[in-house]
Parts: sequence; structure tokens; C-alpha cells
Amino acid sequence: MSISSETLQLAQRIWDYHHVNHELQPADCIMVLGSHDLRVAERGAELWLQDYAPWLLFAGGLGRLTLGLWQETEAEKFAQVARQMGVPAEKILTESRSTNTGENVALSYQLLQQQQIKVNRFILVQKPYMERRTLATFEKQWPGPKTEILVTSPQIDFNNYPNQDVSMEEVISIMLGDLQRIQIYPEKGFQTYQAIPSEVWEAYEKLVAQGFTSHLISE
Repeated sequence: MSISSETLQLAQRIWDYHHVNHELQPADCIMVLGSHDLRVAERGAELWLQDYAPWLLFAGGLGRLTLGLWQETEAEKFAQVARQMGVPAEKILTESRSTNTGENVALSYQLLQQQQIKVNRFILVQKPYMERRTLATFEKQWPGPKTEILVTSPQIDFNNYPNQDVSMEEVISIMLGDLQRIQIYPEKGFQTYQAIPSEVWEAYEKLVAQGFTSHLISE
């Protein structure tokens, strides 16, 4: 499928919206949310190696994109990446039962409680186009005391993000699915409200009309 420059410009608008552009500060724990993208694990390990936090927590069982693709859970796969990059095993925590972002949050809270690790500030690591949705979900679903949340992702621009595992068409479709969820999930109680600028929603509607609908859900 050939993608026009106009389509890429519309998609770039949505990609930029999904980024929350937080300035990172030292934290109590780096929490990496599971996915199919090992670059997310690498970003989390890099931050630990740069002394941003004493603990590195990987959360994720087998989700929609990894079930049937991997034998290991997302958390276990990510932890292996971190160990290979030099993070000591004793500084890594894994939560391997969750299948979605909300479960990532709730089950990670249980794990930290069990380990008696108090967290006043988190650095959350996700895919670039899931930064805002991760923030909104965490703000709503975190069951403990109010915690400061900083969100980051692999430092890769939109044009260079697709690789052998995910095509540009798939990236655009996933981004639209995440934007749709940002719009409808607050009413369902899953996420906090996030304002969506009119030009971003206009780009969404144009891309949906072009057929990038494979990751949309029935409202």
C-alpha cells in the first residue's frame, strides 16, 4: 500500500498529540508497560542504567498482539532484554499476568505492595503513540496514594518508527485506535479525560475515511 504525503502529514499530527513531552526527573520506579515492541524494554533499561530510579518493573502477560507470537510473557521477554543490557536481575520486578493497560496498573500496584516498595514518582515507559493513553489510564486506575507520573517512550520519530515487525499502515491504524479510546474511555471509567484538539480529530476522521480502521472498536 502506497501512502501519500498528505496521509503521512495527517498521521504525524496524531503521533505528535499522543506524546505528552514530559521532562524526566529521578523517580522511585521505572515501570515499563508490556507490548510487542522490544524497543520499549530497551528504553526502560537505558533509563535505569542512567540512574533514573532504583527499580525497573516490567508489566505484561500475553496481550492482543503477542498472544500466539511469543512463548514468554511480555514482562519476561522485556526483563531478558534489560538483563542483556546490564541491569542486575535483583533490580528487576516482573508482573506477568496482565493483558491490558488497566491490569498492568492494578497488578503492578499489588506487586509493589508485596515487595514493600513505596513509589511517590513513577517513570512510565510505553510505545510512542501510547504515551497519552498510558497517562490517562494510570491517572484513573492507580489504586494507591496520589503518585507523580512521568511518561516517556523510545526516542524514535514517526517516519523511522515502522520496522520489520510493524508497518507504517499498522502504525497509523493502531494510533487511530488509541485516539478513539482516549475519546470514549473516560465515559466508561477507564481513563481520565484528555482534551483532543479539533485539528487532531479532523485528522482522525480523514484517516478513518481512508480505511485505517483495523484497530477501531465498536462504541
